[in-house]
Amino acid sequence: MGLRSRNNSLPHSNKFLARAKRNDRLAAWLINIGGLLVVISVVGILLLILKVAAPLFFSPDATNISTVSLSGSAPAGKILAIGTDENLKTGFIIDENGKITFFDTRTGAVSDTISLSAPGNTNQGITAITAAPDRHFDILWKDGSFSAVNINLNENSDGQTKGQPAHAIETLLEDKRVEAAPVPLLSLARFADKGSPARIDLLPGNRFVFSKITTATDLMGNETTTNVRTPFASSITGNITALVLDSKAEYLYAGTDTGRLLRWSLSDAESPQLLDSVQTSDKGSPVTALNLVLGDISIAAGNADGSFSTWFPASETGLGSSKVLTRIHPLTSHGSAVTGILPSPRNKSLYSLDKSGSINVDHMTSERHLLSLKSTSPVVLFSVSPRDNGLIALNADNRISTWLISNPHPEISFRTLFAPVWYENYDKPDYVWQSSSANDDFEPKLSLTPLIFGTLKGTLYAMIFAIPLALLGAIYTSQFMGPRMKKVVKPGIEIMAAIPSVVIGFLAGLWLAPLLDKGIVSVLVSVIVIPLCIFLSILLWKKFRIKPLLSKISVGYEFLLLVPALLLGIYASHALGGILEASLFAGDFKLWLFNSFGARFDQRNSIIIAFALGLAVIPLIFTMADDALSNVPKNLSAASLAIGASRWQTAWRVVLPSALPGIFSAVMIGFGRAIGETMIVLMATGNTPIMNWSIFNGFRSLSANIAVEIPEAPVFGTLYRVLFLSAVLLFIFTFIINTVAEVLRQNFRKKYGRF
Repeated sequence: MGLRSRNNSLPHSNKFLARAKRNDRLAAWLINIGGLLVVISVVGILLLILKVAAPLFFSPDATNISTVSLSGSAPAGKILAIGTDENLKTGFIIDENGKITFFDTRTGAVSDTISLSAPGNTNQGITAITAAPDRHFDILWKDGSFSAVNINLNENSDGQTKGQPAHAIETLLEDKRVEAAPVPLLSLARFADKGSPARIDLLPGNRFVFSKITTATDLMGNETTTNVRTPFASSITGNITALVLDSKAEYLYAGTDTGRLLRWSLSDAESPQLLDSVQTSDKGSPVTALNLVLGDISIAAGNADGSFSTWFPASETGLGSSKVLTRIHPLTSHGSAVTGILPSPRNKSLYSLDKSGSINVDHMTSERHLLSLKSTSPVVLFSVSPRDNGLIALNADNRISTWLISNPHPEISFRTLFAPVWYENYDKPDYVWQSSSANDDFEPKLSLTPLIFGTLKGTLYAMIFAIPLALLGAIYTSQFMGPRMKKVVKPGIEIMAAIPSVVIGFLAGLWLAPLLDKGIVSVLVSVIVIPLCIFLSILLWKKFRIKPLLSKISVGYEFLLLVPALLLGIYASHALGGILEASLFAGDFKLWLFNSFGARFDQRNSIIIAFALGLAVIPLIFTMADDALSNVPKNLSAASLAIGASRWQTAWRVVLPSALPGIFSAVMIGFGRAIGETMIVLMATGNTPIMNWSIFNGFRSLSANIAVEIPEAPVFGTLYRVLFLSAVLLFIFTFIINTVAEVLRQNFRKKYGRF
């Protein structure tokens, strides 16, 4: 009967085993599928971020949309200037007779003509015409008189809006030549100080006349107009070949046929001062073209040998004094003499024309060569559209070419992102992050190096604080603490991991930072005093633990005796801090620090981050390290104790090496947690993108920078894409950390075992 019953149960057992195996296979498939989906999701997120960041490094593009000849009332004289509207639909030219011809850039059909006249309605023709930003033209007539005009174009596609004309000529300044006065070779005018005109005339013999009209209002409200005319000369060798005046008429720049670049200060209208005279070429190649870069800080110079570079005043000593014109950015050289330079109206790009008729497009800050444009016939004149989205050019065969240009991120290169760059108004190359400014002509500074540095700095200080506390705590709780107490302590520390990082950042920034600001000396003293008090308490415990009262303390609860030592150390640190600050630092440690070492003390600094970020990382490292130590087989520690080793020797030489792979994983995961933290770093530091290892300064991390900048970044703009590139770098950091951690963990497992 028993045998029959046993045989009857076999089918049921086989069914159970089959079902169990089937469930195991299903679970394995589900786990594999889930893991694969996680990998696909992570890779998909990375590809999405890369898709947004990748266009930063795409090459610019230029498309020739038309090359036409003018039909209709074409100009009879030599063409001296050319221009276009922002939509590249309407173009205009100015010939030597003062005739402005407007035409359709697609077909060449002339839509209108307007004739300019010299002051006094005399028209003997134009001697020279100089283009300035915003379609401003300085016209020097053959009789020596001068006109400054703006050509305003209606930017709508239909050419008119509510009856408004498609174009209009605005006369800004007219000035007749004074009788018996010499005829200038070139005249320039600018309008600064609430529209007050300033004008410079270049006369034969390198002589100048500077004219400035100023208006003053007295206490009675009466206006007084003063016209100051100041002649001055330059004692230089050679002749002036290029001249440019900045938009505020504060500085005058000139180039000579001996290759020198000169700069005058016109701030004192009655006494212009020559500030600089520098050589632009080692071989003395003549300066053939000059123009100011957007913002009027840098000057671009082209030479007869094809060299092309930008200059701005910089300090020779690096201390901000005695600034002189310095060659900062060498740009792409031409194969022949540079004959024209035009700045971009939107950024620090420069368009340069050479004698052979080719146009180069370069960006000053990044020193990138962006484009080279050539037409079927050499270009002799060109102009950039107001939106910097194209240019129009006059060819040698009198045909007009129009290019549409796509150049969205000229300021970005690996150099500007990761190498030191010499920015305007800086005395040396530097790593700088400054994504915005109060004006539109500033030079974007988008170096990611200070952000990478800040990320590593904050992580390093946090780990220096967190790793010793977390690992020593894990060793104690797993090897020395009593089981009942461990059931309370370990869950309590694990609960700390549930504290939102925004709460930790809030407390660190608004409570801890002011507290440490008042007692920074006490904090520094506590680094020595608190460990010393704990060490002395341990020595006392070893000496007096045999006493009847102390012997009643159960094994595993000895740490309770450290609480009084900790409190005593905190009190002693607070007391000593005040005494030391008063006696050694004249009552103000922060002032002493600045006067002695030039180091600033920021209220939200790296010490705050070490405490706050370390507090967020400690529970993670502690929990994983404790689990790794607790999972070491008890027979190993029992065998060690059986041969006479102490509990500490067993923990240090037996348990710790066996658990080393798990401990290392805990540390690396904590490192990854710290490097990607956002809210704590955002709220507890000054978010200053500086490169300084000082514990008294703040920093800005990649993650915090994304949180700060992304709300204000224009979608798909340069800043927007650079922030996505920052996210790619965080992905790369995480990948490298996890890869290194896994490789080292496997090596530790081979060396110390599987635990």
